Amino acid sequence: MADLPIQTNPAFHLNQQNVVIACGTLGQYAANMPPLSFSVCKRSRCVRSATVSSMSNGRFSLFPGSPSLRSIFSKRSIRNQWNAGGPVITGAIIVACVAIWVLEMLLSLVWPTGLNILVGYGRLAPLTAVREPWTFITSMFLHAPNTILHILFNMFALWSVGPMLERMMGHWPFLALYTLSGLGGGLGMMAWAAIHPTSLEAWYTGAYGASGALFGLFAAMLVVYRRIGEDIRSMLIWMAVNFLLPLVVGGIAWQAHVGGFLVGGAMTALLTAGLPAFRSKSLAWRTVVYGLALFAAIVVLIALCNQFNPLLSVGL
Repeated sequence: MADLPIQTNPAFHLNQQNVVIACGTLGQYAANMPPLSFSVCKRSRCVRSATVSSMSNGRFSLFPGSPSLRSIFSKRSIRNQWNAGGPVITGAIIVACVAIWVLEMLLSLVWPTGLNILVGYGRLAPLTAVREPWTFITSMFLHAPNTILHILFNMFALWSVGPMLERMMGHWPFLALYTLSGLGGGLGMMAWAAIHPTSLEAWYTGAYGASGALFGLFAAMLVVYRRIGEDIRSMLIWMAVNFLLPLVVGGIAWQAHVGGFLVGGAMTALLTAGLPAFRSKSLAWRTVVYGLALFAAIVVLIALCNQFNPLLSVGL
């Protein structure tokens, strides 16, 4: 997956204080940013692309605001990173996904049966998903063990947008967005199977990977950038390429991409706008209320999709 062209925001509303970032790179300020309340000032200043000015700290970075790997994974800095609003959740997700992928790869070499057990109980298959609800979560951490490309592209994409979003939203709202988007990916798989109730392939095919959650993060970036008035045309082109990729590359669960994208976009739209009566509430409060509402909606929709499950027609 490619990197996103990230530009500086002319003005953010940060913890009730207006901070204008003009004619500079967001990477210079992001490490010290408090969580955003997602309300936006309309003032505008000279703004330039952050992607071309990302060496102010002496370290080249493709993604402005992304810290070095050493600063993320150093045990000494984790607490400081958390207190400073650093991308601790993003780093933890990457560590978990990579660790599980390494386990999968080792099992494929020394105990193939163990790999089959791990993937069998962890991947999401619409036919058995409701009876195995944990797979809506566990499938987000599994990746193809026979190639490095799956895990590499997904973690590369997460590293490109995760740190920025986590700094803007805060740790727990970001985790809620990521998790709900992943559940949305599972809903996308269920919805596609329900639309094709007689297709055994749609019901039996299992899927795994973080792509559903990642597409939710991509949608969040689009919503935020649109909200603050940034030019999103290049991002739309980049997203279109990713959505069209399954047409030329087989074995991609595009249904999960669509589901994650829709849920992630909906969650971010609610957080940045939402009901007028809730706009004065804290971001944490809005995350809980809107998050629970979306979670309930996802559960109901999954249950409705499961009514077309062929197992029900045979009394199983």
